[in-house]
Amino acid sequence: MDTATDAARPAAPAGSGRDHVVVFPFMAKGHTLPLLHLASALAALPTGDAGATASLRVTVVTTPGNLAFARRRLPARVALVALPFPAHPDLPPGAESADALPSHSLFPAFLRATALLRDPFAAYLSSLPSPPLALVSDFFLGFTQRVAEDAGVPRVTFHGMSAFSLALCFSLATAPRPPPPPPIENGIDGGAAALRVPGFPEGFTIAEDEVPHAVAQAADVDDPVTRFLLDEVRDWEHRSWGVLVNSFDALDGDYAPLLESFYLPGARAWLVGPLFLLAAAGEDGDGDEDPEGCLPWLDERAAMSVVYVSFGTQVHVGAAQLDELAHGLVGSGHAFLWAVRSSSGHAWSPPVDVGPKGKVVRGWVPQRRVLAHPAVGGFLSHCGWNSVLESMAAGRPVLAWPVMAEQAANAKHVADVLGAGVRAGVKAGAKSALELVGRERVAAKVRELMDGGEAGERMRARAEDVGRAARAAVGEGGTSRIALQRMVDELRWSYSGGGGDDDERRDAARAEPNV
Repeated sequence: MDTATDAARPAAPAGSGRDHVVVFPFMAKGHTLPLLHLASALAALPTGDAGATASLRVTVVTTPGNLAFARRRLPARVALVALPFPAHPDLPPGAESADALPSHSLFPAFLRATALLRDPFAAYLSSLPSPPLALVSDFFLGFTQRVAEDAGVPRVTFHGMSAFSLALCFSLATAPRPPPPPPIENGIDGGAAALRVPGFPEGFTIAEDEVPHAVAQAADVDDPVTRFLLDEVRDWEHRSWGVLVNSFDALDGDYAPLLESFYLPGARAWLVGPLFLLAAAGEDGDGDEDPEGCLPWLDERAAMSVVYVSFGTQVHVGAAQLDELAHGLVGSGHAFLWAVRSSSGHAWSPPVDVGPKGKVVRGWVPQRRVLAHPAVGGFLSHCGWNSVLESMAAGRPVLAWPVMAEQAANAKHVADVLGAGVRAGVKAGAKSALELVGRERVAAKVRELMDGGEAGERMRARAEDVGRAARAAVGEGGTSRIALQRMVDELRWSYSGGGGDDDERRDAARAEPNV
């Protein structure tokens, strides 16, 4: 096996596979970070044996180009193994992470390259002295389900989405589509009927222009990402032993049973988040990295006076929209900290003087620490789930500006269901044309987020409630901490060679978690 192993972080030592978990993240920072947090949390758990104090042995599998990023964010007790990243004719050398691709058009080629890791990964598993307790891997890495089945290892899949959004996307993708809306007559639009979503609570509907991009993309068999999912993921995903959800019961528990219904009977949705809190995030590598001086700048601002702005690491915003954002942020009258990632690269500069109230940064931002800073009063976000969860955990309301993937569903969850945010007014559904949001609307929406009168107070109070629930979920006796231990206990009960009925073992593990 041609496997590069970090010399300072050897693979898990020989021993019973019953206490060894392998974690395999997809190579994109938004997908990788939660599973690094999971690895840290798993390594801190006891084995589950009565009176035992030894930790689980955890190994994270990645590629050489992602090794340093992972190393900085994992405790020393977590092992790292690097599989050589497969060459692909359409990818530039060294492009081993989706957020490092020079163009999003290369993403399908990147996916195809990751699928070539199947044989090296199978060789790694076969090199272990005994099969591990479980494999936790990203859904994009569909080949891992086949490898795990061949090795007799339960695989837990990870989507990086909430139970709400994942269940919504699955439900919409499998439900019959309604008839098209009436045509425009005499200048009057017939309007799109609200869609009733199977399995969701009575009264829950979604407008046609709110249907997430991920759903429409999945229906387009000519789309190259859809073709990859059909070829490499679809027929294997539903066979997973369970699905790991980076969320918590108070936020997402109502949607877990619906999500479970899309998998084989007996599969569980394990709500174990927020994973960055469960992993003791202050020690996991978000750390002291603040090359742009964001935190000292915030220290000079008054409490709740700053809006933090970020569209994440994979969303590319065009220069014209960046211009309108800049004018709108300045025009709002509020201080702002803005992490910019432009589709035009570093050539873009604000067309207006941001003055002392504004700070524009292009490098790494310690986002969780920024959101937790007392000067930050709200978050203008693309509504990627990691960002939403970090904002909610910090008790900060969200100005929801979804762009792609399932972000429209996350925006609906936060603004309409939780009441912990407000929409920016963009039509982000797959059926909506891309629109330029003008500076006047940007300014008005920022003021609504940061001021907002009585409605704004209710929104902020709701965000604070969710934040308290998130912290309680990962505390001693919290629902997420219990769920993680129960998942490990059930895996141990079902480990190859154990006796007894699977259902009885599962019931016993659920009834008596080792917490």
